[in-house]
Amino acid sequence: MAEENKVSLHGFFASPYVRRVELALKFKGIPYEYVEEDLKNKSSLLLKYNPVHKKVPVLVHNGKPIVESLIILEYIDETWKNRPRFLPEDPYKRAQIRFWASFVHQQVFENMVLILKIDGEAQEKAVKEVSEKLSLLEEGIKSIFPEGIPIINQENVGLLDIVIVSTFGSYKAQEEVLGLKLIDPEKTSPLLFSRLKVLLELPVVKGALPPHEKVVGALKFMRQNALNSASV
Repeated sequence: MAEENKVSLHGFFASPYVRRVELALKFKGIPYEYVEEDLKNKSSLLLKYNPVHKKVPVLVHNGKPIVESLIILEYIDETWKNRPRFLPEDPYKRAQIRFWASFVHQQVFENMVLILKIDGEAQEKAVKEVSEKLSLLEEGIKSIFPEGIPIINQENVGLLDIVIVSTFGSYKAQEEVLGLKLIDPEKTSPLLFSRLKVLLELPVVKGALPPHEKVVGALKFMRQNALNSASV
């Protein structure tokens, strides 16, 4: 890799935020070096590159760090202008995509993480909230494409698609750990589910997602830790 165009990504295998950056790099065909971080013993480079949040992902391009996954996705799209382009040319559509990507990132995923860490009535309430938010997302996707939703392929996958597949791509592992369905393909999310299924069949996505059992193990560990902490 030429020194003047060196790309590296500091990440953690179980992070959906890291996964979306990996997917963006792979869809664009950008060679990069991956650096797996031990989040209990963060490297000096990670702390140097992201002194504010001290979190992954961090994309380093020619020695310059970029942090926060949605910002990184836009940086990649603006720097490497080959297809697929992650954001449309039309400013209004671009704003819509940004809004719904942020909605999934900030509201849906945060509630999904909460469900993993709690039990009982609190969990039931959080599951209901996720279901309501997924219904909103469903309508949001329809509003972005009033003329009809295009068929997804590796040449036209967009920023919202990357956020969706990185957030919900391991839904089977989540269902196995929690014993409940977060995405209901019949009631709240038929469009989202059908879109997710197509995305999961794309070769780039298949090659980037971690093995099911590895994700199950990470989610079980996270859940048990959270429940143990809550009962102390």
